[in-house]
Amino acid sequence: METLKINYKSIYYPPGGILMWIIIFLELITFGMALVAFVYYGSENTEVFHQSRMELNTAFGAVNTVFLLTSGLFMANAVHLFKENEVKKSSVYFKLAMLGGFLFLALKSVEYYHKIESGISLDTNMFYTFYWLLTGFHVIHVIMGLVILAWTNYGMKKKNSDTAVEDVEACAAFWHMCDLIWLLLFPILYLLF
Repeated sequence: METLKINYKSIYYPPGGILMWIIIFLELITFGMALVAFVYYGSENTEVFHQSRMELNTAFGAVNTVFLLTSGLFMANAVHLFKENEVKKSSVYFKLAMLGGFLFLALKSVEYYHKIESGISLDTNMFYTFYWLLTGFHVIHVIMGLVILAWTNYGMKKKNSDTAVEDVEACAAFWHMCDLIWLLLFPILYLLF
């Protein structure tokens, strides 16, 4: 089987393309500024932040971390297999990566349900304002990532597909960004205060 070649002089290199990396850096800067603000307000209101953090389900956060990291591993395997021109096997790993994303969303929905049932909302206190905004924004990214994964997987399986390595890498780069953002959110929201 022929291995797909990458044109390193292309605007789409680094993996996923320069435009995808600009988006990723902007997203990381946005989340980073919000997390710095969270830590600042947390240092100003340590008791409120500590009490609020104690109400979070750390086990849910840890399991969701496992779901996303495992999903990221499956996505890396999908890219590797696509480059080896193993489209069917790559598609299986795409689906496994999506399953990890769906499991993340399912568990996050259970967590949100418990918070809403307990009367915890965006305006409960500053901790929960950050919690809802940061995790909600991340959930939107995961949903967008799942749409991108599904669309790319569908496109690469079509007969006479024009899906390129750069397309699959861009898809993976976005998905790994979702992993990275969660790896920043989980310890700061669930473990810090």
